[in-house]
Amino acid sequence: MFSGSYAMFLLLAVLFFLWSAIKILNEYERGVVFRLGRVIPVRGPGLVLILPIIDRLVRVSLRTVTMDVPSQDIITRDNVTVKVNAVVYFRVIDPIRAVTEIEDYYFGTSQIAQTTLRSVLGQSQLDDLLSKRDAINSDLQRIIDLQTEPWGIKVTAVETKNVDLPAEMQRAIAKQAEAERERRAKIIHAEGEQQAAQKLADAAKIIASESGTLQLRYLQTLTEISAEKNSTIIFPLPIDLITPFIDFFKRKDDNSAVSLPTRPPQQ
Repeated sequence: MFSGSYAMFLLLAVLFFLWSAIKILNEYERGVVFRLGRVIPVRGPGLVLILPIIDRLVRVSLRTVTMDVPSQDIITRDNVTVKVNAVVYFRVIDPIRAVTEIEDYYFGTSQIAQTTLRSVLGQSQLDDLLSKRDAINSDLQRIIDLQTEPWGIKVTAVETKNVDLPAEMQRAIAKQAEAERERRAKIIHAEGEQQAAQKLADAAKIIASESGTLQLRYLQTLTEISAEKNSTIIFPLPIDLITPFIDFFKRKDDNSAVSLPTRPPQQ
């Protein structure tokens, strides 16, 4: 009976040893092993054997982490209070430093992201915050990555999501946008008038240089009017059409005046 209990105890000890010694790491995981408190080379992925009681295995994921940064109350450079939240994408590139250099790299990255978000956006104008997000996102990514690099963390991207403005500021921006649209409409209308005037001036120069051009334009106008089927049409007669007749009758009158005989003086 004693030998049977001993064998059972020995079997359980072997099973516990195997269960504690055999670890399986996924393709995206690495194992940081502490042997008697000292770090040994990273293990994984796949089957990993460790020494129970002597070794301690810490799993580290190498996948990209999506971390949501809570909304932060920010006072911009032009003294406007806004609420801004963001999202940070990062991943572990050095598992040993991610475990040994900081207690919790996820929490540490979150705090760095929040403080950097308030610092960078607090130095920006409201117009830059709304229109130059790409540049601001690049600055945030660079600064956060610089501070998390000693932890073996690589920040790949930072994106600002929502910018909540006060109601009065939203109304002011809406009025500004409406005024800007009206200004552009007036400029476009003025440019159109200028171009139309230039074209009319060019057409007038062409008509003035060619006398037949006005007559052709007049005949084209008559054709357009006749197609409308109006009952009564009143149109001016171009002076160029009757100028030859006026010149003919004027020359005729001049010749008649020259050919009249003069009476001799009476005695």
